[in-house]
Amino acid sequence: MSKPHTATAPPAPAISILLPAHNAETTLEETLHSIQGQSWEDWELVAVDDGSSDRTGSLLADYAANDGRIRLLQPGRQGLVGALNCGLASARGALVARIDADDLMHPERLARQQQFMLQNPALTLAGCQVRIFPEEQLEAGFREYERWQNRCLSTEEIATELYVESPIAHPTFLFRRQPVVDLGGYRSGPFPEDYELLLRLHHSGHAMAKLAEVLVAWRDSPGRATRTDPRYTREAFSALRAAYLACDPRLHQQRPLAICGAGRRTRRRVDYLMEYGFRPCAYIDIDPRKIGNRIAGVPVVAPEWLDRSERPFVLGYVTNHGAREVIADQLTQFGYLRGRDYLMVG
Repeated sequence: MSKPHTATAPPAPAISILLPAHNAETTLEETLHSIQGQSWEDWELVAVDDGSSDRTGSLLADYAANDGRIRLLQPGRQGLVGALNCGLASARGALVARIDADDLMHPERLARQQQFMLQNPALTLAGCQVRIFPEEQLEAGFREYERWQNRCLSTEEIATELYVESPIAHPTFLFRRQPVVDLGGYRSGPFPEDYELLLRLHHSGHAMAKLAEVLVAWRDSPGRATRTDPRYTREAFSALRAAYLACDPRLHQQRPLAICGAGRRTRRRVDYLMEYGFRPCAYIDIDPRKIGNRIAGVPVVAPEWLDRSERPFVLGYVTNHGAREVIADQLTQFGYLRGRDYLMVG
């Protein structure tokens, strides 16, 4: 008597590509072509149609019908975080690569990042450099952000720059699936979900780094969520940073805390940290009109005040162009080490 035939599941791919899409018909096909053009072919695409009302769902269904590596999930409208977690729960690869429905992969993106992770087994997440496009529409602030992003590469640089801004662009993430799942995946809240994940990974002891190659073209547009969604406002970033800064062991060393910057905008951002019970011993400023004043009883002093035997831990909140570099140079002259004695905060 012959044994009944049982179908075996296909082997898991090396990489699961996680692509949430909502009303993305105008850019989606270009993104899908860049995925199908990868030199590394051992991938699956977990495409999540997040309740689209345009042709996004039908486009993804057509591509899935013609490429067995593409799986389409249609859970209805979940929102970005819900769509990400839906796709993450369905992903089978040990590595998960992120891409958005309006961004483009370089043909070598998966191959180079997968090789980078193999060469660096201690890493939980790797990114890469980006090219923001269309270039002719970029404002000065976004160009500077691109330059900062692409300079921030090593595990040490990412750890020390983490409170300035999100140092790894979300569409460039390639992460080990299980550690992220074990941490609860993406979290929903009044904050940028990608930045929160990086902060949570860092605070949980996971190492991250970035490949020094431009492997993702990152599209900027007026309708992009980072420009329209309240979860990506300056206030949302400031509140999230403060929540994680308040848990940073370097702020719990029994050292006095000093703040670089005494302007009104700086103080508004500092207020988020003060809500966790922190109180600075001094505000540092170069403006002679502010030096000698007091803010809620705390003195405003000149930078030379920092050259003292009892050194405080310093948070540099000044964000004007070039100001961080000036502050860092001065602190270095006084013998302060970045990451040990001071941090820059966005």
